[in-house]
Amino acid sequence: MNNLALNVLIVEDETPAAEKLERYLSRYSEGIVVKGKAESVEEAVNWLAEQQDSIDLIFMDIQLKDGMSFEIFKEVKISKPVIFITAYNEYALDAFKVNGIDYLLKPITFTDLSNSLKKVESLGTQLRWGDDRTETVLHALNAPERAYKNRFMVKLGDHIKSITADQISLFFADGRDVYLITTQLRKFIIDYTLENLDEILDPKIFNRINRSYIVNISSIQDVVVYSNSRLKITPHIKWEPEIIVSREKVSDFKEWFDGVH
Repeated sequence: MNNLALNVLIVEDETPAAEKLERYLSRYSEGIVVKGKAESVEEAVNWLAEQQDSIDLIFMDIQLKDGMSFEIFKEVKISKPVIFITAYNEYALDAFKVNGIDYLLKPITFTDLSNSLKKVESLGTQLRWGDDRTETVLHALNAPERAYKNRFMVKLGDHIKSITADQISLFFADGRDVYLITTQLRKFIIDYTLENLDEILDPKIFNRINRSYIVNISSIQDVVVYSNSRLKITPHIKWEPEIIVSREKVSDFKEWFDGVH
């Protein structure tokens, strides 16, 4: 367990999500203390106006029950670093990272939280929030939402076809070649790496389960516990090679499969 010591505020209107985050924080380090929780813009503004000096870090959901959390920045001056939590506007939030700001996509995984906290640790006293970052937040939250790739052009002899995301069962890598496998068990080679695909596919629909496979959640027929705490996936298509969720991906896969937001 890490020995990071932090006092944090959680701004989140979904109680299960707030409790899950608190569990993950405790799991990461016993030195992390949740000093307060707020479920709305109004509660967060009141809490920060009175107690901001008592914390080191804020976890803030973007969509709250009484509005968007950026309204908080208009009401109270934020002087502490913020890690955003969102299932919204992922593309625009990439702008935060270049400004030393991080974000977590719902459903939150322990791995993602750990990476954010490691970033906080590495930056230490350099991680500060100022007026320039507030402007970045307001600008980014008004930017267009991310568009994920939802179709692929493939060759079939002399013909060109367009395969939509809902027609794709899985992607798999065989050496340097990457193949798209349709729900009709048709196989097409594509000019992408799995790393490329991991960035451009909708993470709510597709999940990279190991070094060789990305699967569509709609294509999963069955999941069974396999040896050494791994999982074995049976797709709807008739697929001979075993599809195993690697040990380090099991936790993330379960949360993705559960679909908690």
